[in-house]
Amino acid sequence: MYNLLISFAVWIVISAAVRLLGFPLLAGVIPGFLAFGATFVLLGRQVQARISALAEGVKKELSTMTGNQREQKVKLEKAVKILEEGLKYDKWQFQVGSSLHSQIGQLKYTFKDYDGALEHFRKGNPRDYFGKAMEGALWFQRKDPEKMTAAFEEAVKHGKKEAILWAVYAWCLLQQKEKDKALKVMARAVETNPTEEKLKAGLTALQNDKKLKMKPYEPMWWQFGLENPPLQQMGGRQVRFERR
Repeated sequence: MYNLLISFAVWIVISAAVRLLGFPLLAGVIPGFLAFGATFVLLGRQVQARISALAEGVKKELSTMTGNQREQKVKLEKAVKILEEGLKYDKWQFQVGSSLHSQIGQLKYTFKDYDGALEHFRKGNPRDYFGKAMEGALWFQRKDPEKMTAAFEEAVKHGKKEAILWAVYAWCLLQQKEKDKALKVMARAVETNPTEEKLKAGLTALQNDKKLKMKPYEPMWWQFGLENPPLQQMGGRQVRFERR
């Protein structure tokens, strides 16, 4: 990546300058290394600042969205184009491209462009746990339990403290008539999050042959598109973006 190459170049230049001044080559290693680190951090922060500005632009675009489907489509396209502008920084900073692909995938999924979402999820960052959970929900809707499980396992691996990920995973398994697997998922969730009351209540419900209630996870639950809200209000829909 360009930032890394530039930082290495700074290290080499400083080491060479120290040598030209008549000092031993090793005398330039430490100042060169410090300059390398400082340069890499500075360049990285500049890229992150630009990406953060793009994310703010997306939030601004979505915050004014109404229930009009034509307007939703226009604003979604604008939001996606804003994020796509950041893809040019992929060669500058590690994981920038994959993180942006995950965010674009989440946007497209939230507004039911499933084919477009899948294209970006495939290029996305596997550590983006909300993106992987949405990919799992997508494979659930396409009736591919193997790919669904793989995506959800990645989601709970990297987002093990996010209760909603475990709950959505278990909910999908229940819809597939896989109650035993759903129980195991919720048991793992409670073991990982022993103080999370929502997960405890969900596990108890399944153990007593009751439904897994998703109301405690609203409004984030509605983003997965697996159930319809009582009142469809796209303008009030929240889309979660995080820098990771």
